[in-house]
Amino acid sequence: MDINLVDFFQRNTRTIMEYTENHFTLVLSAVVISLLIWVPIGLLLTKSDKWAARIMALANTIFCIPSLSLFAIMVTIPALGLGRKSALLALVLYAMMPLIRNVYDGVKNVDRNVIEAAKGMGMSSGRIMREIQLPLGLPVIFAGFRITVVMTTGIAAIATYIGERNLGRFIQEGLVRSNTSMIIMGALIISVIAIALDTILGGIEKLVIPKGLRARR
Repeated sequence: MDINLVDFFQRNTRTIMEYTENHFTLVLSAVVISLLIWVPIGLLLTKSDKWAARIMALANTIFCIPSLSLFAIMVTIPALGLGRKSALLALVLYAMMPLIRNVYDGVKNVDRNVIEAAKGMGMSSGRIMREIQLPLGLPVIFAGFRITVVMTTGIAAIATYIGERNLGRFIQEGLVRSNTSMIIMGALIISVIAIALDTILGGIEKLVIPKGLRARR
């Protein structure tokens, strides 16, 4: 490791810890809110292909907006302004596409023969969803969850441009000052957080999803 990087870490340990904590809490909050909103909506969309097409189109459109532009748009909303509220809303909107799409695809792609057999046994639609479609669709749904977590971790760095004091600030200030150590430190910690979270989720996936059902990556 570059001696300048080690020296930078030693001289800025408190700031690094503060930015890391802020970054992690922003990501955690965004992911939790996204799960609470988009997973139920994804399940509801499986009941209507017409509405699914509309919402998917909206989600794809939002996802195509450059991250800095979306953060800037959020700031212009009077109730949000600079800071965490705007950052959270932008991240939740970005999470819309991978979560809704994977929930929808996971449930809709369950073998129709299995569903018809369940109906023939007298199972209600709610019970079929709980006991058949969700369990069989869980690998695809979980894959969307992992994508969302890693994606949110990276995009959260852009929130520094609207007032968030997180790891993105090292990259921003490092570019302005031409400070390589500062840039590398910010990028390195963000990468470590993303890899660590994905590894943890991968371990959870192995515990909750049978090997034969896991989505191939």
